[in-house]
Amino acid sequence: MWPFKKKLQRLQGENQKIKISGMHCSSCAMNIDNSLEEISGVISSKTNYAKGETEIVFEPGKVNAAAAKKAIEALGYKVRTII
Repeated sequence: MWPFKKKLQRLQGENQKIKISGMHCSSCAMNIDNSLEEISGVISSKTNYAKGETEIVFEPGKVNAAAAKKAIEALGYKVRTII
């Protein structure tokens, strides 16, 4: 078995984009990613401060957009929209 096959299987899930305001730099984006990836059921998070958005991949039924919003707002950022 290829070592990469296991990782590809883990990345399958539902995608969610969230527009965020209040980020100033790439460290802000890293803080958001780290916080979101701590949530059980979140597979990955990719935040782009220049675009003001994050894209999360998560397991449906284990986590929802409300949990992601709560984690982002706990860091002091504002969630504008969930797409």
